[in-house]
Amino acid sequence: MTSKSAKTAQETLMADFQALVRDTEKLLEHTATLAGDQADELRGQIHESLMRARETLQLTQDSVREHGQAALSATEDYVQNNPWQSIGIAAGVGFLIGLLANRR
Repeated sequence: MTSKSAKTAQETLMADFQALVRDTEKLLEHTATLAGDQADELRGQIHESLMRARETLQLTQDSVREHGQAALSATEDYVQNNPWQSIGIAAGVGFLIGLLANRR
């Protein structure tokens, strides 16, 4: 359950960050109508910030993907090396979920 909530939180964070990047791109497009040196400087700063944000997003996404793959591999190795223990654990968890579901 913890891994599901962590995954959901990560997905929410990634979606929010992507929305921020999209909004910043729109802001950058709207500043194109402004004139003068200050507007050009502002657009340059926004563009640099946007590029850094995209790089950070990509690194974070790659890191999350690598950690997920490592966890998946470790779980698969454990289940293959300890099949009976895995069956016992799954049965115990299923039993507990059944008890909790019947109480409600």
